[in-house]
Amino acid sequence: MPAFTLQEVIGITQAQVVSKDKEAFSDLVSDTRKITEGVLFLAFKGEKFNGEDFAAEALKKGAAGVMVSHGCAQEKIRECQGTVLQVEDTLVAYQQLAQAWRERFPQLPVIAITGSNGKTTTKDLTAAAISARGPVLKTQANYNNEIGLPLTLLGIRKEHTAAVVEIGMRGFHQIEPLAKIAQPQIGIVTNVGETHMELLGSLENIAKAKSELVEAIPAGGTVILNADNEYVAGMRSQAAEGVRVLTFGIEQQADVRGEAIRTEERMTKFMVEYQSERHEYEIAMVGRHNVYNALAAIAAGFALGFTAAEIHDGLKNLEATKMRFECKNVKEWQVINDAYNASPMSMTAAINTLSELTKGRKIAVMGDMLELGSVSVEAHRKVGQELAAKGFAAVITRGEMGSYIAEGAEKGGVAVVCRCASHEAAADKLHEILQPGDTILFKGSRGMQMEKIIDLL
Repeated sequence: MPAFTLQEVIGITQAQVVSKDKEAFSDLVSDTRKITEGVLFLAFKGEKFNGEDFAAEALKKGAAGVMVSHGCAQEKIRECQGTVLQVEDTLVAYQQLAQAWRERFPQLPVIAITGSNGKTTTKDLTAAAISARGPVLKTQANYNNEIGLPLTLLGIRKEHTAAVVEIGMRGFHQIEPLAKIAQPQIGIVTNVGETHMELLGSLENIAKAKSELVEAIPAGGTVILNADNEYVAGMRSQAAEGVRVLTFGIEQQADVRGEAIRTEERMTKFMVEYQSERHEYEIAMVGRHNVYNALAAIAAGFALGFTAAEIHDGLKNLEATKMRFECKNVKEWQVINDAYNASPMSMTAAINTLSELTKGRKIAVMGDMLELGSVSVEAHRKVGQELAAKGFAAVITRGEMGSYIAEGAEKGGVAVVCRCASHEAAADKLHEILQPGDTILFKGSRGMQMEKIIDLL
């Protein structure tokens, strides 16, 4: 656990001591449900919660100290019997402590990943690819924001041989401060697509925001870029002097190039050419988009000096995050749970992958893609057209924008199209139309919680 002395905390965060009892902390915690003896509880404040309301409870549960903001009401502080620290912003202090902890492991390579799609899968594949030499820390789920990234870094232990972290963003100057905390030696940009279009307005702006990771990699480090995405390939010029640039791809010339892709059962095999050598790899995933993710991971392995054999063996240790094109059998049907998130790029990838995998009846259950701004209507309509072009037998949608998917599917000639107002209505419709042997794809943005329909089946 990340232990700090009181003096270290004060030095790192410039905290003011309101009252002093304990002078050492065994861990940093921001959730009172995770309080154990000796920890420092940091009271975060959000729009709908105030952790300072639980400071006294944290001490009663055994916390050695609490950290609150300067604006914390004095009566709340007086309730606390223990070490009480005040700072301007507890979240900033948490980030400072996480950065200080990361700096205690200067030799540990940190790989940071960003992109419009594929961050989590690339993270999982990268952690596996470099696992042959020992334990690798990686971001859990998609904890890739201003709280999740520090949480991951505070998990670094002396036995780790590397750390792989996701860095998400929803606007300009969000990746930059997170990269400063993580201090990665390797940065991967998977792709640039229409995710966050509502906030950034154009693909050029999305690329500019993503390129903050490229700019953050110091001399001696490596930037890994998707040669098949023009916006990502164009980031080469933003790498600092002394930074190595490695490209990956399938269609364009690339340093790490995939070819001879084939799917067998639920495995994908492919050849990789790197430095005039060719080696075969395989991953327990399907879809061309996952080959791209694997190529980025393999490139990271090469950047760290791993051999092709080590990377090949490491990929066998893949532990994939749930709800990323997760295949399972439900009753008499095959269910594809790709419901963690959605964008135009990932929708197309899922539709194409499913079409390549199954020859039977295909059913799509689609929810809204969020944060697309002015392109939203047309993007949803296009998804419906793609479903029609790939011969889907039925399309069921949820959400306001989902109705445009339905519209595109109807115009494309899909025989059965249904707009549903709830998860329950969608499940009822599925029970009505499903036949033995059908394959059903579930996909939508996280806020749509499309996996609930699977539970109702």
